[in-house]
Amino acid sequence: QIQLAESGGGSVQVGGSLKLSCEVSTKIVDTNYIGWFRQTPGNEREGVASIRSDGATGYADSVKGRFTISEGNYRRTVYLQMNNLKPKDSGVYYCAACVTVRCYSSPRGSDRYSYWGQGTQVTVSS
Repeated sequence: QIQLAESGGGSVQVGGSLKLSCEVSTKIVDTNYIGWFRQTPGNEREGVASIRSDGATGYADSVKGRFTISEGNYRRTVYLQMNNLKPKDSGVYYCAACVTVRCYSSPRGSDRYSYWGQGTQVTVSS
């Protein structure tokens, strides 16, 4: 069983920045992918960014150039640096772990991920 815990959410104005953290109960290298997802009321969870166990990263088109996913020095934390935030970035952000080969074909597909954190709210206001 893998446990994940997000932190770092909050309220910012348009153009501001936030850095989210995801504490993982196992070493990142023991998973296949760690992903960041966001969800707004009435919508499905959207994959925002992913990091593979070897460090390869991927992003949704909507956040490329603004968000950066990275791994912490002790390899149990994954960060999501969010810059130039826009109102459409608002939502509950979740981190999740994928431990099966299914995530290789769709690293930001929420149905590939088995373990989820509780989420942290991000609100961007104009």
